[in-house]
Amino acid sequence: MFSHVMLGANDLALMARFYDAVLAPLGLVQRVFQDDGGPSGACWVRPGQKLPEFFVQGPYNGKAASAGNGVMVAFLAASHEAVDAAHAAGLRAGGTDEGAPGPRPHYGEGYYGAYLRDPEGNKLHLAYRGDVL
Repeated sequence: MFSHVMLGANDLALMARFYDAVLAPLGLVQRVFQDDGGPSGACWVRPGQKLPEFFVQGPYNGKAASAGNGVMVAFLAASHEAVDAAHAAGLRAGGTDEGAPGPRPHYGEGYYGAYLRDPEGNKLHLAYRGDVL
């Protein structure tokens, strides 16, 4: 469905460390960032796949990156344990809790998730979708 998702980063090194920690339990790995003439960035993919890609990168307009009100990126997890591990890793890497891991039956039977904010305030959801997997 998606080619890529991008979040702005003011402190790329901090954001890359955070997303390395959060995305590893979800099976995503950082790949070499392809310089496209824009600001520096970092990119994650599933091993052996080119798409979809998740990026953090400085904004192209040169202004400060900011978190959007009502914007959230949700990452799919393979298990409850992966949600728990990603959430804990995110907290250790400078994120803040927006909702502890646990069942979310109001989203669907078997749905299990957690919420975080990254170090720059972007909202993330970590979701095991037992309702559709």
